[in-house]
Amino acid sequence: MSKGLPKRSEDYSLWYNELVKRADLAENSPVRGCMVIKPYGYSIWEKMQAELDRMFKETGHTNAYFPLFIPKSYLSKEASHVEGFAKECAVVTHYRLKNAEDGSGVIVDPEAKLEEELIVRPTSETVIWSTYKNWIQSYRDLPLLVNQWANVVRWEMRTRLFLRTAEFLWQEGHTAHASAKEAMDETVQMMNVYAQFAEEFMALPVVKGRKTANERFAGADETFCIEAMMQDGKALQAGTSHFLGQNFAKAFDVKFATKEGGLDYVWGTSWGVSTRLMGALIMAHSDDNGLVLPPKLAPHQVVIVPIYRGEAELESISVKVKEIMAELRKAGISVKYDDRDTQKPGWKFAEYELKGVPVRIAMGPRDLENGTLEIARRDTLTKETFQLSEMPIAEKIGGLLEEIQNSIYQKAFNFRAEKTTEVNSWDEFVQVLEEKGGFVSAHWDGTTETEEKIKELTKATIRCIPLDQKQESGSCILTGKPSTGRVHFAKAY
Repeated sequence: MSKGLPKRSEDYSLWYNELVKRADLAENSPVRGCMVIKPYGYSIWEKMQAELDRMFKETGHTNAYFPLFIPKSYLSKEASHVEGFAKECAVVTHYRLKNAEDGSGVIVDPEAKLEEELIVRPTSETVIWSTYKNWIQSYRDLPLLVNQWANVVRWEMRTRLFLRTAEFLWQEGHTAHASAKEAMDETVQMMNVYAQFAEEFMALPVVKGRKTANERFAGADETFCIEAMMQDGKALQAGTSHFLGQNFAKAFDVKFATKEGGLDYVWGTSWGVSTRLMGALIMAHSDDNGLVLPPKLAPHQVVIVPIYRGEAELESISVKVKEIMAELRKAGISVKYDDRDTQKPGWKFAEYELKGVPVRIAMGPRDLENGTLEIARRDTLTKETFQLSEMPIAEKIGGLLEEIQNSIYQKAFNFRAEKTTEVNSWDEFVQVLEEKGGFVSAHWDGTTETEEKIKELTKATIRCIPLDQKQESGSCILTGKPSTGRVHFAKAY
């Protein structure tokens, strides 16, 4: 199980890759750059998906589905958009195979060339806005609030499970509005939804901010984001929300009749998070023993392991365990009873430690006799003996799960605070990046040229302009030119 798992302090990248595989989250697929998400990993994603879907619907959005294939001509209609994605696109050129005449296998039929190549969607703005042209005629059709759960393909050459793969799962919201203010309000609202999800469910503190023009989504007028800090001191972009202005509406001629009787282009947004959140969850909380999962996203919040000799003891323990499970489930707590006879209790303990199950309960004949349980916490690796007569088991475990959720968040929050440093000079900036890492809060002169030069020299990028940025006069760390506020730099995934 966790035996032999590399230490984070020695090789963080190897630790991550091994943990993803050994905890049964995902594995590399036969297709280079793609992954197979295994049942345990997918069950975590399903929990994420369910909570986000609920939050989207509570804010008025409905789900739809749009084609996987996008005509090449669609991407040509919005110049900055196609430029942003051109190098990552997978292209379909033919629609048929045939057997080779020499019997060597199948080949592409040269007679089956498509009249127009199709792009495997890297994102869906173009195909969706071409559809919205048919859906929107009047202000009565607005706002149009649509979300899609889908897969996308971006042909990455350097891949890592969950963090960067050629194909990944995500959701993408695409909305249309009658005014710039409505669209901007939507953009900010969805960034806040992502931040709330990250903090309340993933136990992941995030910085909310705006991207610089250089880091903005291709085709957007403004991009908002949430940025998280991983345990190796690198930042990870956990979600983005884009104000598209009227760019896509103009590209696809999506107009509406206004209340005043005029004709105007609609205003748009798009926003999304992906299975990259799985990578964030792993890297923000887990330790050298394996996964540490926040209870709100754990496939099993509690696992019960019986300790017994012989069938008679197992049967007696199982009667009591089933009572406990019924109480827990009635309280909405997910619980698994592992009574397999193919593995010993110690092996099971190691397995569930590796898989990050928040609470482990052990019950043996002596516990049954004394009315006790052994309760172990995954986050702190501590154990306690609990007297069943002390309080209802559901109350005990419910309180413990809440405590674990809060504790995991607070630990990540404290780590981020320790890894956020204000600097005022270039030498200090470079030193902190190299020796400490994390977010480096520094003044920047606001130019793309300086931003790109800093990235070239240090590999650090401006992760965001924090929304709570203090307005203060200062000097850019590289050029010495005037600056009105600090931005967050970091090396990032």
